[in-house]
Amino acid sequence: MKSVRLIFAGGGTGGHLYPALAIADKLKELLEQRVKVEIIFIGTTRGIEYRLKDSLGYPLHIINMRGIVRSLSLKNLLVPFIVVTALVKSLLLLKSFKPHIVIGTGGYVSWPILKSASWKNIRTLLQEQNSFPGVTTRQLAPKAKKIYLGFDKAKEFLHTDAEIITTGNPVRSEMQSVSKEDAINALQLDGNKKTILILGGSQGARAINNAVIKSLQKKDLSDKYQLLWQTGKRDYKDVAMQVEKKVSDSSLFPFAENMAQLYAAADIVIARAGALTLAEIISCGLPSILIPFPFAAGDHQKKNAIDYVDRNMAVLISEDKIDEIDIIDKAISLCDSNEYENMKASIQKETENKKPAVDLIAMDIVSQLEDMKVLQAVA
Repeated sequence: MKSVRLIFAGGGTGGHLYPALAIADKLKELLEQRVKVEIIFIGTTRGIEYRLKDSLGYPLHIINMRGIVRSLSLKNLLVPFIVVTALVKSLLLLKSFKPHIVIGTGGYVSWPILKSASWKNIRTLLQEQNSFPGVTTRQLAPKAKKIYLGFDKAKEFLHTDAEIITTGNPVRSEMQSVSKEDAINALQLDGNKKTILILGGSQGARAINNAVIKSLQKKDLSDKYQLLWQTGKRDYKDVAMQVEKKVSDSSLFPFAENMAQLYAAADIVIARAGALTLAEIISCGLPSILIPFPFAAGDHQKKNAIDYVDRNMAVLISEDKIDEIDIIDKAISLCDSNEYENMKASIQKETENKKPAVDLIAMDIVSQLEDMKVLQAVA
């Protein structure tokens, strides 16, 4: 039997990888009753995709790629050779795998395979998570067939004739699959307490960690609240030593793959403002305190956060103001206020009767495969 063949390219961080996985899983679900589906992922050895390669669920092909180092560095002399090698590997992979569509979700690794696909007139699609598109999306947009946006504002920065659809960001369906009771039990939490979830992304966020440490050193946590705290691998040992017994060992961790459990257990989230994190938080109906990473390209995290604040779904605190605030007190006072219930209502209004972004994107790709006569050809 012939098959539908798809390539997903996006990685480096979970913000690029997880949207690709969400779309791939949904496409497999929609298509596998009709045809054989072959999906492969492209990644680098430096990205999160390589660390998770055994649990991706799809074959991972390595094409190493890097961008220009912004500071003066001898590494920049190697970039032309790396780019040429990546393009050659991409062309060889396209020749052997013969994909019908190549989908890019951002990160440097998506550039060579999508660039090569456009040279070979293979249909390319882009999914951009942020309100300010990444450099890879901006470069690839002119040759893309269609672009799916997490934020409508991103249109302003794309110069392309491609069809652009604002869908929101795709979130894995498993995010809503865990009950609060099951999550509380699995994470060994107290079901009578409210839970503050602290996230800094896979690398952690030192400013957020330091603010929480400072808050906990002033006083003990209220007996009505408990923490779930992802510190990032870099800061874990230091955080654990400084907070000692104020946070239980089971509630403090460097990195978590069981995000569905964490969100299900949480009542409020303190986090950066990466696009995927925001999409997951809102899909789980959680108000949040957002502290954007101030050095994100184009200050896109701040723009992401402002969009959510404007829709009354989050509170924004600038990192340069974080030392002036007791971050845990802020979370507790928000949870205990009418503002919290108003934010919950805004989130519900935003999400109810609205198809998830992953469904919209996957169904559109299936429609394209039908228009391309691919499904008829392999049926």
